[in-house]
Formats: sequence, structure tokens, C-alpha cells
Amino acid sequence: MNSYFSDKDKKLIWKEGPSKSLLKTCVFEVTSRHNTSSTGISGDYIIMNARDWVIVIAKKGEKLLMVKQYRHGEGKLSVEFPGGVIDSGEAPEDAAKRELEEETGCIAKKLTRLGCLNPNPALFSNHVFIFLAEDLVETGVQHLDRDEMINVIELTENQVIDGMGTAEFPHALMATAMMLYVKHQRKYVESRHTYA
Repeated sequence: MNSYFSDKDKKLIWKEGPSKSLLKTCVFEVTSRHNTSSTGISGDYIIMNARDWVIVIAKKGEKLLMVKQYRHGEGKLSVEFPGGVIDSGEAPEDAAKRELEEETGCIAKKLTRLGCLNPNPALFSNHVFIFLAEDLVETGVQHLDRDEMINVIELTENQVIDGMGTAEFPHALMATAMMLYVKHQRKYVESRHTYA
């Protein structure tokens, strides 16, 4: 992969100063960090620290498993890929397997990491790991958290792509995950044509 940064871009990096906690919740911590640019501009910048989490694109035959749940920020139901917070000390791969089984009752025999992204680098310090789960084995049992209520639905890739950006698919990171999946599928198809 190409690098789009050069030595000329080093002057764009700010020196990170001391950080001060402003608010702690069970989900994230809001901090203020005093940073200074290479030109001497300085200021306090708000950064939200939260745990990393996973998104799992679960492929069952020609369909994708999606979960339907209520989202408090949006105040509505949302169709999303399975996923959740990575537990302390847990590897992202293990979290992806755990969340998939908890939310859908499926175990993945094959797991591929598609990427790792920051949800919004202007404000957040955490990352989301995106995985493709294949060769699923159905247990038929969900293991939901106390405050989780989830229904599972199977959709075609086109239904998911067409749904992105609609009122039923409001989560921007799901569209990002789908883009990484499409990129992965494109590379797979291209590699098959190369060796055919």
C-alpha cells in the first residue's frame, strides 16, 4: 500500500501536552489535552476515550446476518452488523467471535480481519476492528447482555448496500464496514481472475 505522508507533512503534527479528565461515564471519558502546533499555536482539545470494539460481518451462504436493536442516541430501531465492546485483556479476534455468538447464536469457523479504523479521529481515541465471519455453525441460542434486546435478520449483500444511508440503517460505521467487505470481495474476485 502507498504512503501518502512525506517528510514535508511532519510539520502538521502537534505536540501532545498534559491531559485532564473532564467527565467519566460507564461508556467513555471526556478529556481536555493541551496541544501545541509546530508553528506555536496551542490550545485545549477535547478527546473522548472509550474502549475499542468490533463489528462482525457474518456471511451465511449468500446472505449476511444483521441484527435489529434500539439505539438510544438515535431514539429508533437500527439494522446493523453484530458487534460490541472488546473486554479488558481480550484480543479483537476473540471479541468478534464472542459478540457474534452472543448476538446471533452462530460460531464462526473462519474469521478474517478486514480493517481497523478510528470512528472519528478529530474527537475519539479508540478504534473499531472489522471482521468477516464465515463457515458459520448455528447454536440456536443467543447470550445477550441484560440490557440487550436483539432480533436477527438475514439479508442479501445488495439489500444491505441499498439499505445503507436510510432511516433503518443509520449507523455510519456499518457503511464503513460494508465498504471494507466490498473491498475484500473485490480483491478475492481479482485474485481468482489472475490465476484462472
